[in-house]
Amino acid sequence: MLELLMMAYCYYLFINVYVSFMQVDYVKKALKLSPVILDTKNYKIAGEYSVEKEKLNIVSTMYDFVVFIVWIFFGLKFLESIITIENSILQTVVFIDLFIIINWILGLPFSIYMTFKLDKKYGFSNMTTELYIKDTIKSGALFLIFGSLVIAIVAYIIESLPLWWIWGFAFIFGVILLINMLYPVIRDKMFDKFEPLKDKELEGKIENLLQSVGFKSSGVFSVDASKRDNRLNAYFGGLGSTKRVVLFDTLIEKLSHNELLAVLGHELGHFKNGDIIKNITVMSVVMFIFFAIFGNLGSEAFLTLGLEEKPYSVIALFLIFSAPLSFFLMPIISYISRKNEYAADEFGSKMQTKQDLVNALLKLVNENKSFPLAHKYYIFFHYSHPPLIERLKELGHNIKVPDVENAQ
Repeated sequence: MLELLMMAYCYYLFINVYVSFMQVDYVKKALKLSPVILDTKNYKIAGEYSVEKEKLNIVSTMYDFVVFIVWIFFGLKFLESIITIENSILQTVVFIDLFIIINWILGLPFSIYMTFKLDKKYGFSNMTTELYIKDTIKSGALFLIFGSLVIAIVAYIIESLPLWWIWGFAFIFGVILLINMLYPVIRDKMFDKFEPLKDKELEGKIENLLQSVGFKSSGVFSVDASKRDNRLNAYFGGLGSTKRVVLFDTLIEKLSHNELLAVLGHELGHFKNGDIIKNITVMSVVMFIFFAIFGNLGSEAFLTLGLEEKPYSVIALFLIFSAPLSFFLMPIISYISRKNEYAADEFGSKMQTKQDLVNALLKLVNENKSFPLAHKYYIFFHYSHPPLIERLKELGHNIKVPDVENAQ
């Protein structure tokens, strides 16, 4: 089993890097053609940003592979040797906390470069050093308190229960649902400033829209997202009684009422079509597969790595190999997601008009400077939403798609 996982990681490395190179070449070719959807200036900016971001992804993927090799052939065994705690649950908490903290430190240069160099260069990031440090401290505190508690419970389950991977799956699945329920509350209390909408006319229109489809929420809020980023977004956060509509202040500023209602109508389409339940079901199946794999690795896998078959080694391998396994499963999940997006677009266009949704999508892509063209392999592996051109065509907006593949 370990050999198969190692091969999966190598394939993950090769395919991920190959697809990124294909995307870079594709975007460079597209930049030589007439602009599509975006104006000339934004088309150039979006393309150059896409290329730089993909080049950074190539470097970070190769870097992650080196880190992976170090952990597998040396790091895990070394970490095990320096943690001499007799209590197995406490030993697991310390081991995994250190493992995650070390990985975070190793990945920090890429995070800093992305936030303070690349995103600022292209006018996305408004992040200050002070805010970045505050966010990091708060996130770290949440992880050390609640993350450590989750690790301790998983360690207990592994050590104490037969077929632990089934019980472990049930527990982690429950934790994920709880996090989704509490997410907007946590964001409100610790990171963002949630406020009732100042535009009462807009608030009334949104409330009427929600009532028309039977969507009950705890309120409609504006969030000061612009203190971190200039991109436009909105989301329905929480589950059950914590559900709320959250609009980025940047979105409220740039979109008209009808355009904004069309965007929310799209999101409500996911609610009416049962996409939330579908996504939870798909996620649970994927998680169950992961737990089944790592719950049945066998003692030989740990002997090969020179590790004891303990809760900390099981969890560490789970964390290490989850990225490549997710990468290979994502095309299936993304295919389902793309189908759902078309249906949500259709629903959203009926809540207002197709033209309102088209106008909103065009503003979103221009303001977010999202490059509208991508290589088919990149779409296959990375796109959870259909390409914008395809969405606009489905909504009846006539767009001529350039033949980038054969461009000179």
